[in-house]
Order: sequence, then structure tokens, then C-alpha cells
Amino acid sequence: MESFQVTAAGPFARPLEGTVRVGGAKNSALKLMAAALLAPGTSVIRNVPDILDVTVMGQLLRQLGCTVDVVQPEGTVTIDVPEELGWEAPYELVRRLRASIAVLGPLVARCHRASVALPGGDAIGSRGLDMHMAGLRDLGAVIRVEHGQVVAEVPGGLVGATLWLDFPSVGATENLLMAAVTASGSSVLDNAAREPEIVDLCRMLVSMGARIDGIGSSTLSIEGVDRLRPVEHTTVTDRIVAGTWAFAPALAGGTVTIEGGVASHLDLVLDKLASAGALITTQETGFTVTVESRLRSFDVVTLPFPGFPTDLQPFAMALASVSEGTAMITENVFESRFMFAQELARLGADLHTDGHHAVVRGVPTLSGAPVVAHDIRAGAALVLAGLASQGVTTVAESHHIDRGYPRFAEVLADIGADVVRISD
Repeated sequence: MESFQVTAAGPFARPLEGTVRVGGAKNSALKLMAAALLAPGTSVIRNVPDILDVTVMGQLLRQLGCTVDVVQPEGTVTIDVPEELGWEAPYELVRRLRASIAVLGPLVARCHRASVALPGGDAIGSRGLDMHMAGLRDLGAVIRVEHGQVVAEVPGGLVGATLWLDFPSVGATENLLMAAVTASGSSVLDNAAREPEIVDLCRMLVSMGARIDGIGSSTLSIEGVDRLRPVEHTTVTDRIVAGTWAFAPALAGGTVTIEGGVASHLDLVLDKLASAGALITTQETGFTVTVESRLRSFDVVTLPFPGFPTDLQPFAMALASVSEGTAMITENVFESRFMFAQELARLGADLHTDGHHAVVRGVPTLSGAPVVAHDIRAGAALVLAGLASQGVTTVAESHHIDRGYPRFAEVLADIGADVVRISD
């Protein structure tokens, strides 16, 4: 196992300087790979990030009978999908990757049956599958959980229906969308998620021959088609990685250009940083964040897109811990996201949590200490918090970070941070 070791002398002692490039979105690429299952033949997905989760998803697709070729660092994944597709996704692979539940919808659509293990992944909350299962039942599936597997059967084929999500869940939107595109008749998916990754999936499905109206809105209208065709598709830029790099100079000071970042995908986040005192400038190819002095605190309430992303909440909490004033952080999406607060407190943050609220009082600097990454974003945020600390911060279980960020430590070192990988 590896850890990331950060050595710093506090905020602004060693400002960051340089350009980072943002590649394809993890939260899109994995679902696009699952969507390829809908069409026999060879699909090519480009701009795929060089991360462990892509490797695991490739292994899962191979288990289902596909031939998968991943070429990195070019970021190209070629998937050859057979006419006769396997329909069982075993726990050995699914436990390593929560996004693997995205194969449920395509398998039900293609095979009229599926057995997918209940997923593992990050320790940030229950993220139940009730909405996935209820929607599939409305489309005609008989579905149950037995022996740790979600088992679905569609005796008469999927039939279009009106579907309503209690919450605009990204995962449920994706699964139900991929199931509905080849169902007979029309479907309407209300209160659908609107994230850029959902739009990206819709665009790929349309290229494959799906008929979807309302893309980018909370109501998706789907007219089922008999068959889809394989395609070539380029993954949307990763807004969470872009947002992560925006927080790096906010914590350490300096000027960082995020090449490939789409500012419009981060309107609220960048507005918060600007209101706190950061200088944000946009270019055709990305945007730049400059921070020359300690920022002011700002409150955060996480909500589905276009609200403040839950994936960037740990970075906002880390920033609040060294900003001027007091911030209220409210987590409305994942109930266990505040596990991060316990680790941040080990670095000397002055914070208090109560349910899904946290009050953070800024201090001038944090103090380096050993901490543990419990999930992808918490791990990355702890590394950035280490840049605003005095002394050495060691972030254990750094494999979580590698699941979401290609060469995270190396990219930080390229822009001036003292961050290295060490063996435990």
C-alpha cells in the first residue's frame, strides 16, 4: 500500500504555479462503458481517464463476454460487444467499484435478465438502489435481492412507462434511461438528474440511435427503438477534477490554470471562490484561479446539479478551515461525507458537526499529521489541506485517490507542491 506525503510550511509559504490538464470525467466514462453493452459490435470511447476504476470496469465487461482494449495515456477504450452477452456481474468485481451497478439497466434491456451484486465503493453513505429497482419494475421487470445480488427478469420484455424519481439520483437516472431506450413504446423520466455526465450519456445514446427529448432538463422523454448501433464517442471533461484543481491555489496560494476545465459546469463553485477573494479568469481552453492572500469563509449547501456538488464539499470544508471567519457546511446528498471532518480535525481544524451540518471556524494554519483517506474526494482534499499545514502530512490509503485522479501527486509536484508517494 502507498501513502501520499505532503511537506509544507503553511498557506502561501510555497504558492502553486503552472497549468494542469483535465481529462475525461470518471463519473461519465464508466457509465459510457456500461452503455456500450446496449449495442452489439465495436464501440470506441475516447478521452477516458487513466484511473483504476476504468481498469475495473473493463474487467467487469470482459466478465460479461466483451473484448475490452484500454490504451493509456491516450485515453481510448475499445469495447467489442458480442450478440450473446453474459448477464451475471459477480461480487468479486462489483465490490471494488460502485459504478458497476450501471450495467444493471443495459443487461436488463439486452438480456431480459440480470444478476448484479450489490456494489461496494466509497464509504460515504448507503446510496440505496430503491429508485433503480422501482423504476425497472415500472418498466416491466420482476426484480428482487437475494444472496447479495440484485436479480431482475423481464418475461415479456420491457415496456415504456412514466417514471418518477423521489430524488434526482444520477445512478437511477442512468440505469432507467439505459433500460428505457430499447423498451417498447414511450417512457417519461421525471425529476431526472441534470448533471453534465447525464447529458454526455444521453448524447452517446442518441448517437447510438436512441430517441431522447429534454436532454439537460429534469424531464426526459424516451421513444423506445428496436436496436442500437455501436459508436465512437468522446467523454465530457471531468468537472470534479477541474473543481479540485480550482481549490488547490485557494488552499496553498498561487496561480493555477485548469486547461480543459469547463467553467459553466462549475458556475456556483467558481462564484463562491470569487466572492471569497479569488481571481477567476476564463479562457477558450479553460480557466485560471489566482489567490494571493487568505480567503474569506463562505457557506456551502450541497445539492444536485446545478447546485454545489457533494464531491467538492470536502474541499470547501478544508478551505473553510484556513479561511477568515466561520462557515456553515450543509451536506444534503451523502450522509457519511462528514467522516472527512474527523480527519481534518487531526490537522487542527476548528470544526463541529451535528447531523448533516458542520460549523467550521477558520484558523491561520493547520498542523501536519497522519490521516486516512476514506474515499476518493476526502483523500484528495486531505492532500490539499496538507498544503495549508505546517510540517508533514501523511495521507494513508491513497489508492482511493488514484481511483479518481490520474497522477495526482505527480501533477501537484509539477506545479510546485512538495508531495511524494511513499510505501507504507
